[in-house]
Amino acid sequence: MEEVHFSNQERSRYNRHIIIPDFGIKSQEKLAKSKVLIVGAGGLGSPLALYLAAAGIGEIGVLDCDVVEDSNLQRQVLFDTDSLGKSKSFEAMIRLKRLNPYIKVRAHDVKLTTENALDLLQDYDVIADGTDNFPTRYLVNDACVILNKINVYASIYQFEGQVSVFNYLNADGTRGPNYRDLFPVPPDPSRVQNCSEAGVLGVLPGIIGSMQALEVIKVLAQIGDVLCGKFYTFNALSFESMTYNIKKNFDNELIIKSGLIDYEQFCGMPAIEKKLKEVNPSEIHEWQQQGLAVQIIDVREPFEYELVNIGGELVPLSTVLDNRAKISNVARVVVLCKMGGRSRSAIKLLEEKYGLPNLYNLRGGIINYITELKLDLPIY
Repeated sequence: MEEVHFSNQERSRYNRHIIIPDFGIKSQEKLAKSKVLIVGAGGLGSPLALYLAAAGIGEIGVLDCDVVEDSNLQRQVLFDTDSLGKSKSFEAMIRLKRLNPYIKVRAHDVKLTTENALDLLQDYDVIADGTDNFPTRYLVNDACVILNKINVYASIYQFEGQVSVFNYLNADGTRGPNYRDLFPVPPDPSRVQNCSEAGVLGVLPGIIGSMQALEVIKVLAQIGDVLCGKFYTFNALSFESMTYNIKKNFDNELIIKSGLIDYEQFCGMPAIEKKLKEVNPSEIHEWQQQGLAVQIIDVREPFEYELVNIGGELVPLSTVLDNRAKISNVARVVVLCKMGGRSRSAIKLLEEKYGLPNLYNLRGGIINYITELKLDLPIY
């Protein structure tokens, strides 16, 4: 590894690190020699990227294939109004280079897949997972196990956050627990919501993302006790935190021998998609213009319905099986939620229990309906 020679400007920039007795110039040099890949430039990735860049990580990769949307700005502090509609990864690269011109930043404007994961991750020393869906979490975890990479993990949900360090290289040469030791199998997809569906308190990713950045710095600088074999949880409402111990109970050889798999299938996603009939907002409008019988079932929560609705029957997802009588047997039944996830789950439940053949998922949910038809209704 190349020697690091800080300029006078860099020494001034990192002065508050260098003067810490238990950190000093040696730890700062370790950061400057390191490469970190941030997977997901969202709520967690924003503070994570900003603090890692400010800390002087030598090279940062930002992987995200999405564009900045207005609803992101409530928590994704990497971006501002001028970023709307632009690539998250490239906007992040520009912002981080402005913050610290002494580091390298790479934008990976691609979707992480089984086909490209190993190539993308292998160039980095530490992977920081800030994703919000289970297929990608398992993909990142397994790729890290195969490549012997440390995975600094964080997640958020409404008022709660979690942090851990997976696959850490212990002093004796063994690897610490990974995500599969904590969750060997994914949860039922019909019971899972991401922050787009469930919501998240805007300040929470700032708190948890900063903790994630802290663990990355500790790992790279080789200071303190990292969250290896530990699972930290934080509740923003009660301000209570708990740290649980994790034991290794999953055979990593199973991952290494099988290689990367179809994680959408592993997490139960395609089973929903294959059975699903979907409809665009314009098609619904055409059906109604033709005088066809169309029923709208809205499976969001009552408070969401009060914010904005298109006149459908409110049947929250948790009550959908108990409200079978409200659902027509003959009309074309369009099931909607905010963005399409909960409505897919509702259709799966109804089709499996009652065999209804007349259910259609509104593609993109009510957000897409308002946008595509250019309605003067609020988007939340």
